[in-house]
Amino acid sequence: MTVIEAFSEVAESLAKMAPESIVGLKASGTMSSRVEFLIQKRNTVSLSQEESVELERYLSLDLLINLAKARAKILLS
Repeated sequence: MTVIEAFSEVAESLAKMAPESIVGLKASGTMSSRVEFLIQKRNTVSLSQEESVELERYLSLDLLINLAKARAKILLS
């Protein structure tokens, strides 16, 4: 099983639990600001190892949420 397949399984389960809630999920302002900062920093200078791991985790979480939202929209249609 790939990581994407694992994320898809979890996203499907989340979407089935509460599709209406999942569709409305969005990152907090604080989280969005941090991700934007890390991406801008990565594009201008290099990130520390800790920052790279942090950004990767945020991006993984974003992938999971987007997969869950897509599944939830299908369930609601």
